[in-house]
Amino acid sequence: MSWLILVAVLVSAGNAVVRKVFNVSSNAWLEAQWYLFGGAFMLAAAYTLSQNEHIRIDVVYGKFSRRTQHWIDLFGHCFFLMPFVLLMVYYLVPYVTMSFRSGEGSSSAGGLIVWPAKAILLAGFVLLAAQGVSEIIKKIAIMRGDMDDPTPFVPTHAPLDIDIPAQETRP
Repeated sequence: MSWLILVAVLVSAGNAVVRKVFNVSSNAWLEAQWYLFGGAFMLAAAYTLSQNEHIRIDVVYGKFSRRTQHWIDLFGHCFFLMPFVLLMVYYLVPYVTMSFRSGEGSSSAGGLIVWPAKAILLAGFVLLAAQGVSEIIKKIAIMRGDMDDPTPFVPTHAPLDIDIPAQETRP
């Protein structure tokens, strides 16, 4: 995904330079950078979940025991993540298929074909669904004691709790 970000930044910078220096612009280049940023975001979602780097409310979450945190994660994965992801896959399959079959193009003059962007959405949600199933299996295995916790919780502000001796000041 980092390569997609690099390419998106280069396309964005190149587009800006060409637009300012030569007073020329292209909808295709603008759409290409949207596709690249969107692809990086959608395709990195499953990886982010696998690394336990997704957003949560640590102020509340951090006050519970690790076992309770696993129960919260399992509940969230089963009742929020998976229904949403599966619903998105369900609706995106015909959406992408119809776009692909019709050869749907951009509504902007000189724009790109649209189905690859829609296919990236579908791929991102399929990957997120697979990772969601993996996380549910992991949470159950951890809570049963069948495996060690691969991502022990470390509060964000843990380093602030360490007492640091005051430095001496000189007169």
